[in-house]
Amino acid sequence: MPQKRPGRRLTTTQQAAAFLGVAALSGVVLAGIALPAAGAIGLAAKGAVEEFDDIPSDLRTPPLSQRTRILDRDGGAIATVYSRDRTVVPLKDVSPHMRDAIIAIEDSRFYEHGAVDLKGILRAMNRNVQAGGATQGASTLTQQYVKNVFVEEAGDDPEKVAQATQQTVGRKVRELKYAIQVEEELGKERILENYLNITFFGNQAYGVEAAAQRYFSKRAKDLRLEEAALLAGMVQSPSRYDPVNSVKEATARRDTVLSRMVAAGSVTRAEAEKAMAAPVRLKVSRPRNGCITAVSGAGFFCDYVRKTVLNDPAFGRTDKERSKLWNLGGLTIRTTLDPRAQRAANEAATAKVDRGDKFAASVVQVEPGSGRILSMGQSRPYGLNQKQNETVLNLAVGNRMGGSTYGFQVGSTFKPFTAAAALEKGIGPATSFTTDWKLTLPESSFRTCDGSPAGNQPWALQNELESEKGTWDMTSALGKSINTYFALLEQKAGLCETIEMAKKVGYERGDGKEIEARPAVTLGSIDSTPLSMASAYATFANRGTYCTPVAIESVKDARGKDIPVPEPACSKAMSERTADTVNQMLKGVVEDGTGTRAGLDDRDNAGKTGTTNDRKDAWFVGYTPDLSTAVWVGDDIGEKSSMFGVTIGGQYYDKVCGGCLPGPIWRIAMTGALDASDAPAFNSVSVPRGKKEETDEDPGQD
Repeated sequence: MPQKRPGRRLTTTQQAAAFLGVAALSGVVLAGIALPAAGAIGLAAKGAVEEFDDIPSDLRTPPLSQRTRILDRDGGAIATVYSRDRTVVPLKDVSPHMRDAIIAIEDSRFYEHGAVDLKGILRAMNRNVQAGGATQGASTLTQQYVKNVFVEEAGDDPEKVAQATQQTVGRKVRELKYAIQVEEELGKERILENYLNITFFGNQAYGVEAAAQRYFSKRAKDLRLEEAALLAGMVQSPSRYDPVNSVKEATARRDTVLSRMVAAGSVTRAEAEKAMAAPVRLKVSRPRNGCITAVSGAGFFCDYVRKTVLNDPAFGRTDKERSKLWNLGGLTIRTTLDPRAQRAANEAATAKVDRGDKFAASVVQVEPGSGRILSMGQSRPYGLNQKQNETVLNLAVGNRMGGSTYGFQVGSTFKPFTAAAALEKGIGPATSFTTDWKLTLPESSFRTCDGSPAGNQPWALQNELESEKGTWDMTSALGKSINTYFALLEQKAGLCETIEMAKKVGYERGDGKEIEARPAVTLGSIDSTPLSMASAYATFANRGTYCTPVAIESVKDARGKDIPVPEPACSKAMSERTADTVNQMLKGVVEDGTGTRAGLDDRDNAGKTGTTNDRKDAWFVGYTPDLSTAVWVGDDIGEKSSMFGVTIGGQYYDKVCGGCLPGPIWRIAMTGALDASDAPAFNSVSVPRGKKEETDEDPGQD
């Protein structure tokens, strides 16, 4: 007579149905391993056997998703990111206690049977028939591994996960056939190794190495007997036997595992009792996943690296391929980040702008000649807690790479591009214009690259101060940031030539669109980003050769194989003579022009201030021969506010200018990044001067 379950009595028909269900499955199992006993099951299994034969016999095992390590250029850890926290280890790096424990509790006859355990199936069949349902399973460890393969392949898709774990004969049939294949191809030791690496242990830990680190902060090879038994017991139900939330349940399950190990002969009774007497001592390492955990304030740089992998065709032809590579993980990404420069950028960004201010600061540094991005710092920390003034908006880059929608108007920091375009056209630095402080020019006098007028309206512009009128040459106009001069210089050099020069040095809009051909471009009316500006000015430092910015030096996959990475593309944007001349003229900006508060005392340096008319954006972009740094300050939240009569970083500003706030920030960033380093000089070149200007304006404006 079958045993009763509380509240339910089975009829003879129900018992027979239960028996035939298990018997049919048993027939499939026996047929799958080609045993003569298959025929004894009878016709009940015939349909299942035919279905079994129709299943393809090649199980495709997907590579296991693992942690990706992001490193700085010196090999120091920046962050660990993963879709599943897993570190695959060979069986030799797993404690023998762990191997014995998982076999004892999950499949004690693992080394005695093939892909399926006939005795286990018959035992389970008998008990399930008596109980009137499925109360005991008979899955071997190999079958469980196959099921986990299907779950791993399903990823985070709930529908696919449900299909991979559904309790149906069809799913079980497929699982059994693949288990036979796995046993033939891999062998017991490899199956055990794969099982230990694929299994979920709760608390975001996949695989035994991650589990050992999560619960005991140690390597899997160092697990003690009682620790291994506890982890092995969790596999059946990671939530129920979670020692973090229920020590009592976890301890009872651990002791069950230890008892099974005694029965299996893998430990003595005395060893098991000693382990049972030991209290559960956890040393939990909380999951640290994603750029939000990046060290040295490098969260924004870390996110830029992630965006690079997801967007650059070097890492896959399609979005899907690149996303698969990132989610699979197991990568070791060595980046261009310079720890010293990053510390300096963080210090600079927060030195004069507080995280809770209405306005924010962004600092980005690029190495001339290589395009390597050395640092990205912001006054607001990287994170999701808006109440703590955290943000994931990377103010240094364009929208596609995690930045603002458009970028920011660059103001007078654009003027050196106009100067370079003029020099390339043969217009010398001594070229002078005499202007009032206001000027109106017809848009039709500026031509686009197709030869058509840039517009049909008058273009009215003015300088910062009414006193800024007189005669200017190129050097003095850059030093004092004279708008009227550069409008006339653009007119002479050509609007098309000016825009083309900007493109050659890497000037890009934050939204990725084409630069509009309008005369006001010379005054910085087109939005761009700090990274674009730092890279563009690095062209001057590199004597006219522009290199695209790069953040990744090398990538290795989980097997240590190199994955090709995007290389910097370097191209000649202007002659060395032109770049050398611009360098000498921009030295004047930091020596006696609008950038005097930014200038460095111990080495050659050059730069340019920039402030928009409405004071919504303020800039300083400057460089030495070996480092280019861009600093932006402005409103990064909602509708942009003007910086008139504001307090930033505890200091009151009647009106913020490029030289009075971004300039000093730039100085801090450059000083910290270059501390104790060599001080190369710009190439010396004679810069002819025109007629001396007739003005006495404030050099602190721009």
